[in-house]
Amino acid sequence: MADNKEVGILGESPDGRPTEYDGIVNDPEMDGLTLYEKKALLVNRELDSHGMGKYQWYIFFLCGMGYMIDLLYAQAFGLVEPALKQELGFSTSASGDLFSSFNAGLCAGAFVWGVLVDIIGRQYAFNLTVLIASVFGLCLGAPSDYHSILVLTAFVGFGVGGNIPIDTTITLEFLPQNRRFLLALLSIFQPIGVVVASGIAYGFVPKFACGDGGLGPDGELLDACFKVAAGAPCCDKASNKGWRYLLFTLGAICLFVFFLRFVVFRFQESPKYLLYRGKDEKAVEVLHNIAKFNGRQSTLTMAVFAALTDEDASIGSAETGKPILGAGSQQLKASFGDKVKIELTRYKLLFANSAISRLTILIWITYMFDYWGFSIAGSLLPQILLDKNRAIKVSTAETYRNYVIIYICGIPGVMLGALMYGVPLVGRQWGMVVSSALMGVSLFVFSSINTEASNIGINIMEYFFQSMFNAILYGWTPEAYPAPIRGTACGVASFWGRLFSIVSPLIGAHLLAKNTNGPLYLAGAGVLVCTVCIILMPRKYMGAKSY
Repeated sequence: MADNKEVGILGESPDGRPTEYDGIVNDPEMDGLTLYEKKALLVNRELDSHGMGKYQWYIFFLCGMGYMIDLLYAQAFGLVEPALKQELGFSTSASGDLFSSFNAGLCAGAFVWGVLVDIIGRQYAFNLTVLIASVFGLCLGAPSDYHSILVLTAFVGFGVGGNIPIDTTITLEFLPQNRRFLLALLSIFQPIGVVVASGIAYGFVPKFACGDGGLGPDGELLDACFKVAAGAPCCDKASNKGWRYLLFTLGAICLFVFFLRFVVFRFQESPKYLLYRGKDEKAVEVLHNIAKFNGRQSTLTMAVFAALTDEDASIGSAETGKPILGAGSQQLKASFGDKVKIELTRYKLLFANSAISRLTILIWITYMFDYWGFSIAGSLLPQILLDKNRAIKVSTAETYRNYVIIYICGIPGVMLGALMYGVPLVGRQWGMVVSSALMGVSLFVFSSINTEASNIGINIMEYFFQSMFNAILYGWTPEAYPAPIRGTACGVASFWGRLFSIVSPLIGAHLLAKNTNGPLYLAGAGVLVCTVCIILMPRKYMGAKSY
């Protein structure tokens, strides 16, 4: 053997076989694992040995910005809807179209990007989602008719919709196993996004609103100009630019995030994605690049992967002679028909046995009613709070200030959710049960009170537990599935949620036109369905090792 022959973490004997290979084969942790899972386990161990380096922190913050953008826009549409309705003159029931348009885009984006991230890879999806959101977001403040705004809103939603399933998948696949609580902590960027949107709205919307905070000289609510007689006070574009300034600013924030992701930071494709695509050599190269970025040295080489592939009977050569998922170069040389079968094998993982089928169905139902509840809360609670405050003579500026106070309390909610990861017996499952139940209760309580202090207090309670619940749910979902199907599983779950969030604001807006409290009952009931689903989840998937 040449003196300069590369020797990896396992070393090599004179015959070229890794000297510790027998130890790995006999490793109890390897028992019952497929070829792909054995390789993924070695990648996990390699990343664990590197610790939480500079590269992982960059990934955490850049993926967190994707979370921030998701709630940045979800909150913004609720904040601009009253000003939009005044200027453009659409009815209260038609205001649901704005939220449903955004949610339709989110729904399409969650499904398309969730599936694509497992097909084209994490790298392209990581950048394209934010680019699409920034381009259409910058255009969103320009139109003067409602239908154009609805179209642009849907395209913004399509870009934004892929962020959560993609960003959780990416973050999980680069984190050391002992830092997986950071998956829940990613959600801290959501209330930050809400606070940023509310803060910008507080600076722009009341100041650049029609009349005095939307009110005429006699304290009446101004109508759109086409609804009043010529010369009468009305709400026109020139006097109502606050909502436009807000949307232009959010578009610029998205463009800045794209610049950071695409220009400033060099994203490496996920090693686990490369493994299940059969690109073992590239996966090893990525691990070496990450180690170099972190100022460390990676010791894993191709020797063990090649030995695992040669020795492991699960690649099917003994029975069918056909390669399967993760079979290295053999997979790359497979025929088109075999590659199609490999893809179909991936999707079967969602329903591989009765336990995971139960898990998948309960996760889908949880996402459906979680999005049902918080879509109504996010889109209509600002309007409900504004209406209730006007009834007790609280100004528009004070109401927008109160939004900031309410939503900043989501940050400790996320932190408590992340803390639940390390609490024995309670952990992920019961953290979600308690937080979803209290979120639902707070929505019912809000329907029965109306003072400024109680309005702020109950809305703080609702958003605190909403943030806690979603932090745990979004962080745990990708943990429950292996990397070959992880993006698809998160994307399809998000798709079902987004689908329900298209319908719920439409129903909520019609109820709001008749009764202020109707949407609150609708949202609260949906959230309590989540509580029941979480109780029924199989415990074996709560905090299991991820591959």
